[in-house]
Amino acid sequence: MSTLPVTPRTRLGRHPERGAYDRAVIHAILDAGFLCHVAFIDEGQPVVIPTAYGRDGDRIFIHGSSASRMMKLLAGGAEVCVNVTLVDGLVLARSAFSHSLNFRSVAIFGRAELIADAAAKRDALRVVTDNIAPGRWSASRQPTDRELKATTVVWVPVDEASAKVRSGPPKDDPEDLALPYWAGEVPLRWTYGPPLAAPGVPGSAPPPPFAAAGSVLLRKQ
Repeated sequence: MSTLPVTPRTRLGRHPERGAYDRAVIHAILDAGFLCHVAFIDEGQPVVIPTAYGRDGDRIFIHGSSASRMMKLLAGGAEVCVNVTLVDGLVLARSAFSHSLNFRSVAIFGRAELIADAAAKRDALRVVTDNIAPGRWSASRQPTDRELKATTVVWVPVDEASAKVRSGPPKDDPEDLALPYWAGEVPLRWTYGPPLAAPGVPGSAPPPPFAAAGSVLLRKQ
């Protein structure tokens, strides 16, 4: 099914015209980012934690220390909301009230599932690593059994989700259009600087493709 079903949790209340439930739209936004915010309840207290992720089909992988409270709760099947937001520009209207942002976002609701199998866990970590720096996994030392044991990996299904997208110029009220204030868009773009080699790396060694300035940026566009 190319379109996700609309649920009470994914139905957009404000500006529903900006909403999208198409899998291709949702997947494209997820693939353009690598940082998500995970919201959950811990002992009655709402908590939001930023973390890296990677997508494989209709699920995203999240990992962390096995000692972290977030990973313990997620591994136990806690309800979560995962959000990914990409800001594309400032929208500056004539009226301060009408200012906005151009953005692409996805909200995912569901329960996380623990990945216990060692091979599946390694593959999920590969997905997350290569989502941040494509090709890095195969060009780095693989996790040891001890490191793998110290890491919890879960997946969250992308089957109850919605996207929200805003683009275009500001929308001033008709009575504000004649005001003498500048209005328009200020685009924001990802940029990556030149890679800085770590101590001990030969200065003449060229950076690999996944670290070369702009390569990750081009993949994320």
